[in-house]
Amino acid sequence: MQRILIVYILFCSFQHRSNAQEITGSEIGFDGFASVTNLGGSFGIGMKYGLNFGENIIAGPSFRFQRSWSNWFGNKFAYNITGGGLFLHARYQNIVYGAVEFEMLHSPISYTVLNANKRWVPTLFVGGGFSKEFNEMVRLNLGVYYDVINHENSPFRQGYFVKVKDAQTGQVVKYVPIIYRISFFFPLSRKEKENPEEEEYDEYIEE
Repeated sequence: MQRILIVYILFCSFQHRSNAQEITGSEIGFDGFASVTNLGGSFGIGMKYGLNFGENIIAGPSFRFQRSWSNWFGNKFAYNITGGGLFLHARYQNIVYGAVEFEMLHSPISYTVLNANKRWVPTLFVGGGFSKEFNEMVRLNLGVYYDVINHENSPFRQGYFVKVKDAQTGQVVKYVPIIYRISFFFPLSRKEKENPEEEEYDEYIEE
């Protein structure tokens, strides 16, 4: 709960600061996630609606849908996961980006008996990676994210790809909460940049 409160305070602080900045446009983004094993798998899609604050900052709400299935020793079942949250991306030189993405997900997954009745699962991914805009029509993000909260019932556990093995037995003893995401952002609106030379000419005419 304390971590969720911290995230809320951080986003409120950013919103307060961003009010002093000019909104230069908006974008819609989609990211994909997939993981398949012999015992099951999952795939999901996330949607983001972001406002551009200047040229380097984009922030806004996010929504997610995920479908997971399992085949544990012949016991087959499938379920849906839905939820939403907030995100903040900072871009630099049309090369790299950093990201903070918080979501609350409604999930029936329970890896522990103690939390069997717990339905809402928080995630807080911090990461970044490669970011490139092509012809002002689409932006590609290739990122790696670390889940700071690492909730024991996180639906992303099947996608953790960093494993810690026991040196003697070779068995996996821990999964590090790191995932990858591929995202595409499409501009919905964009304010045209003002031409400094035209402004100077207009001021000269007025004089």
